[in-house]
Amino acid sequence: MEIDGRTRTCGLIGNPVEHTLSPVIHNTLAERFGHNLVYVPFPVETGRLADAVKGAAALRLLGLNVTVPYKSEVIPCLWEVDSLAAAIGAVNTLAAVPGGFKGYNTDMEGLYRAMMVENIQIADEEIILLGAGGASRAVAYLCAMRGAKRVYLMNRTLEKAQKVAEEVNRSVEREVIFPIALSGVDSLPDRRFLAIQGTSVGLAPHVEDVVIDDERFYAKVHTGFDLIYSPWETRFMKLVKENGGRAYNGLKMLLYQGIIAYELWNGVKVSEEDAGVVYEKLKEHFI
Repeated sequence: MEIDGRTRTCGLIGNPVEHTLSPVIHNTLAERFGHNLVYVPFPVETGRLADAVKGAAALRLLGLNVTVPYKSEVIPCLWEVDSLAAAIGAVNTLAAVPGGFKGYNTDMEGLYRAMMVENIQIADEEIILLGAGGASRAVAYLCAMRGAKRVYLMNRTLEKAQKVAEEVNRSVEREVIFPIALSGVDSLPDRRFLAIQGTSVGLAPHVEDVVIDDERFYAKVHTGFDLIYSPWETRFMKLVKENGGRAYNGLKMLLYQGIIAYELWNGVKVSEEDAGVVYEKLKEHFI
């Protein structure tokens, strides 16, 4: 593309951002749509987040994505926050509005779209969710809001799982999240579940790490979805497959959270054909 005086700018703020694949998503979509738009990463030093958001608004950036460690810290810097993002307590997408930026959480809707594409259902399902950190907390909200029948929230520290469960259950006004210690495999009903791996355990270079290493657990999983996408196949995924289940990594979640952000910024609908083109470009970094 040719950058000129009409080129609109979007980007990613976080620390670090050098590893990001988001430019692949947005710059490919801009090319597909013929939009005069460029997407670049912006590293933001500790203590400079408010300055960065204010500066981005002053420079009239069209939108920003937000990554670690700023997804919660950015909220007080915003003019407005979408209700889902406010409930989750995390924002990953900023869209320009008069006065500043409005914050959204496209991570969870990105996960939902990724699951729908793979014919993975949430509504009326019983689900196991591993971890009670920020990502798993957001997934717990997604499952509750999308009509999951029951979510067994398994975490090493039971008290932390209990806190998340109480918070989500109170928010959705029904008992849907049930905390269980990682050692409590035997307390799970005798059936097979969708299991979502929501921790950072297993990220490269620690590719042999896994949250739970109990074969009895994996015998209860018909489908495993790991939010991690590097490595391409985590040990969690391998164990699910070895016990007869289907397993997916988080690359399509990354894809669709970016697509939803692009749609917000540009007022367009990205087709599955275009999504497929972007996905193949993302895969080139792994396979």
